[in-house]
Amino acid sequence: MKPDDLLAKSSFFESLPDASRRQLARICVLKKAKKREIIFLEGSKGDLFYQLVSGKVQLYRLNDEGREIAIKVVKPGETFAEVILFDQDRYPVCALAITGCELIAVPVSEFSRLLENREFRNDFISMLMKKQRYLTDRIMYLTSNDAENRFFRFVLDQYGNAGEYTIGLSKKAISTAIGVTPETLSRLVHRLSDSDVLDWTGDHLNISRAYLLKFEKSGR
Repeated sequence: MKPDDLLAKSSFFESLPDASRRQLARICVLKKAKKREIIFLEGSKGDLFYQLVSGKVQLYRLNDEGREIAIKVVKPGETFAEVILFDQDRYPVCALAITGCELIAVPVSEFSRLLENREFRNDFISMLMKKQRYLTDRIMYLTSNDAENRFFRFVLDQYGNAGEYTIGLSKKAISTAIGVTPETLSRLVHRLSDSDVLDWTGDHLNISRAYLLKFEKSGR
């Protein structure tokens, strides 16, 4: 698939006029990342930002003790690292491919020239505001929800309310994404398994639909 077609599936770039999107497509580079590959590290020089085409990417920071603090699990169609366009020239977080990934890489220097177009620039600022609202909501989410709420809302957000899932992420990756330790997630899964709420064997996760429904109704 061509970059122009891929950009049209983006949660942001799909809103660009066709002519602007074609201009953007000409400067894009298609890349692949293997599972567990570091895309960039916190503090490294930022000369590219990205749109995820397929797979999942974990954005995280390391605290003073070296523990990963989850920021976001990026899903296909979402952009990330665009903060380097305005705020600073170094990446403020780490990015890890938690599955095999395909990405569109956008050179910052060339994208900056496109921002001289007012319509293009206004659309991009609108996306940044949406990201800011997401981060505000994320802080509220982490401070107002316990591990069980975080887990079930993560499942609903990433996989929907089917009740039966094939999970392509490790339990460590999920614990990072919901902001708990692997041990906390393990204890939660064990408790819920004992209560017949869920069964998690290998990549297969089954959750009671009735139990899942209450989290869907509680303000996703």
